Amino acid sequence: MFKKIVNYCKVCYDELAHKTTWPTRQQLTHSAVVVLSASLIIALVVFAMDSLFKFVMTTIYP
Repeated sequence: MFKKIVNYCKVCYDELAHKTTWPTRQQLTHSAVVVLSASLIIALVVFAMDSLFKFVMTTIYP
């Protein structure tokens, strides 16, 4: 049982260290900027919809 666990850990390390392609710093920065921009746009859209809904509801139910 212990030998299987050790073997599994060795295989995992080998895959992460030698077979995985990691993004460059520039690719990672670009991806982070895209995700942050999309998150900000979605947050602004949700805020606008919430404000509009609040305005409509306070107009209908004063």
